[in-house]
Amino acid sequence: MDSRSSFRLTEHMMAVDALSESVTALRQHPLPESLDARAGLLLLDLFGVTAAGSRTPELRELTRHWAADKGETAPLGSDVHTSAETAAVLDSIASCCLELDEGNKYASGHPAAHVVPAAVAATRLTDAPVSGQTFVSAVVGGYEVAARFGYALSRDDRWHTHGHWGATGAAAATAFIWNADTDGIAAAIDASTALIHVAPWALVLDGSFARNLWISGAVRAGLDAARLSAAGLVRNTGAVEHTLGDIVGHLDLERLTEDLGERWLTLEGYTKRHASCSYTHTAVDTVQSLRSHATWTADDIEQVHVRTHSLAKPLFGRHPTTRLGAMFSLPFVVSAALIADSIDSDTLDPNGPTFVAAERFSDRVEVNVSAGLDALLPHRRAAEVSIEFQNGERISAATPNPIGDVDHFPLDYGAIHRKLVRLIGERDTTALADMVEQLPSCDDVAELLASSPIVSANTA
Repeated sequence: MDSRSSFRLTEHMMAVDALSESVTALRQHPLPESLDARAGLLLLDLFGVTAAGSRTPELRELTRHWAADKGETAPLGSDVHTSAETAAVLDSIASCCLELDEGNKYASGHPAAHVVPAAVAATRLTDAPVSGQTFVSAVVGGYEVAARFGYALSRDDRWHTHGHWGATGAAAATAFIWNADTDGIAAAIDASTALIHVAPWALVLDGSFARNLWISGAVRAGLDAARLSAAGLVRNTGAVEHTLGDIVGHLDLERLTEDLGERWLTLEGYTKRHASCSYTHTAVDTVQSLRSHATWTADDIEQVHVRTHSLAKPLFGRHPTTRLGAMFSLPFVVSAALIADSIDSDTLDPNGPTFVAAERFSDRVEVNVSAGLDALLPHRRAAEVSIEFQNGERISAATPNPIGDVDHFPLDYGAIHRKLVRLIGERDTTALADMVEQLPSCDDVAELLASSPIVSANTA
C-alpha cells in the first residue's frame, strides 16, 4: 500500500472514530429537548407506517409464506409469532413497502427505517432491560450516523439508496444498546459496511418487490456487525473506504463529520404524505394545489408538462405493472394525482380502480429535468407543473419542497396522527401514540413493546 492510500485509509478510520465518539457522548446527558421531540415524531410515524405496510396484500402473502423462526415476538400488525430478528426483518419490509416512511433530503434516503427495527431487535435480544432513555438515544445516534453517511456519499448512479449506508446507523444503534464502548461502536459501524446489499436502481424501476428487502438486509448487517464487534473479531480498520467509499461511490469525509455535535441531520428529516417515492412529491403537491379549487377534470386536459430536478430522472419511466413500479414512475404518479384525490396506500394498487385510469392518462404527461431547479439542490427539491387544456387555456404552478419537508410545512404531531388514522384507524393510532409517549420514561422498552395493544392485520 502506497503512502497516499495509507493516509486515505487512516482518514476514513478517524472519521468513523469521530462518529462513534459522538454516539457514545449521548450516554452522558439527557437528549436535548429538540432531539427528544423529533425522535418521538419519527417513532410514531415509522411505527404507524409499518403497521399499515403489514396490512397490504403483499405483506400478508409474504408473511404467510415466511419460514419464520420459532419465538414469542410479533411484528407490528401481524399475528405471526417468531424470533426478534425475523420480526425486525418483517417490520423493516413493511416500513418501506408503501413509500410512506420518514426520510432525509440531505441523506437522500431513509435513515429511520434502517435504524429503528435494528434498535428494537437489539432491545429484545439483550438480557438486561433497556430503558426508554437508552433506546431513544440509540435511535438518535444511529439515525445521525446513517444520515451523515448518506449526506457524505456521492453514489454511483446505478445504486439505489436502500440497504448500504443505512447499515452504519443500524450498527451504531445496536452497539449502543449492547453497551459497547467508543471503539466497539466504531468497529460495528465499520464492519457493517462489509455486509451491505447490492441495490440496483434498475430493479426498483422494474417494480421488483425484492427491493423492499434491502432495508431488512441493512438491519441484519447492523445486528451482525455489532455481534462481530462484541466478540472482538473486528476493529475499525477502514473497511468503509473500500465499500461505501469506492464500490458504492465516493465519500466526502469533511461532510461526514462537519459540525458534528452542533448540526443534527436528525432534526432535518421529512415526513411523507404520499405513498410514492419522495422525488414525486413536489409535483404531486403542485397538482393537488392546482386541483384544489378546479372546475375542470382530467378529461379536459390536453397535455401536462413537469419540470423537476435530476434526482428524479430515474423515475421518468412509464407503464408500471406493480405497486412499487408505480410508486417510482413520475408520469404515472402525476397522472394518478390528476385522477385521484390522494396518493395513499390504495391509489397505486394494480388491482385498484385508479391504476388503469392513470396508466391510460400517463401518455399525456411529459417530464423533464431543469438545470435551474437542479441548482437549488439539496436545500430545495422543487417542481413546476403546467397544464394545457383542450380549449387552449394553460395554468401553471411551482412548489419549492414537498409538504412535510423540514423547510416546507413540516408535519407536526397532529398531522402525523391524522395521517396514521387514515392508514390504520383511530384505535390503533391512539394505542401507538400512547406507547410512544410512554417510551422515553419507561424502564423496559421490550416489555412496553410487547404490551402494546395493536390489533393484528387479520382482525383489523
